[in-house]
Amino acid sequence: MGREFVRRGYAVTIPMRKGFSKSGGIYSDFGCNMHDNGMVQADDIEAALHALTKMPWIDHDRVIVAGQFYGGLATMAFGTQQFPGVRGLINFAGGLRIDGDFCDWKSALVTAFSNYGSRTSLPSLWFYGENDSYFDPSLAQRLQNAYQSAGGSSQLIAYGRFKSDAHGLISSRDGIPVWWPETERFLQRVGLPSDINTPVGEAARISASGFAAIDNIDAIPHLKQSGREAYRHYLSQPLPRAFALSASGAWS
Repeated sequence: MGREFVRRGYAVTIPMRKGFSKSGGIYSDFGCNMHDNGMVQADDIEAALHALTKMPWIDHDRVIVAGQFYGGLATMAFGTQQFPGVRGLINFAGGLRIDGDFCDWKSALVTAFSNYGSRTSLPSLWFYGENDSYFDPSLAQRLQNAYQSAGGSSQLIAYGRFKSDAHGLISSRDGIPVWWPETERFLQRVGLPSDINTPVGEAARISASGFAAIDNIDAIPHLKQSGREAYRHYLSQPLPRAFALSASGAWS
């Protein structure tokens, strides 16, 4: 997901909240209280944004906050904090699931989203797939109904089935055609850039090397037919990319 935003001139930061990955601090868990689970994580997003917006290369008037799964819940909770410069929220399969009979976690999520919706004016874009292994379509609809009924602004994209588990949408290149077109329209609505930028230096032409053109597959030495087909596939992949080969005909 980050690559698509970087290509369009965004500075992308992925903060690890307290207790996640190698972050310091202690992870806070409020059990079945989904509202407080989201809010304590939203505090970490706010702290990260306070630090980022002090940096001179950050445009603090044009910010978008997005999150997936628990990060999506934190994103929706963060919307209640009315942070200056934030234009909108993107929720990719946001929520939190607690297995076991002691917690009606679905109803707790609905209650949390209702509370968040009553306390934010930010527009939001939601993505939930039909075969999401955590949140089924009926729950996604309940969350949106609760959020909107409380006054929140949201657009739910129920995009159907995606591979074996829609929960992995944004970690797959194949997911880009699903989520990017709607995201592009959302960014345009909230006054944020959506066009691909030319990175610094890319516009300058590279002087001729005297070697064959990169797409001249027949000019590549050592490769057998299977290797040439692999190279043909390599040429269709997004940047950055690399293809290695040896005089033995091995390739990767």
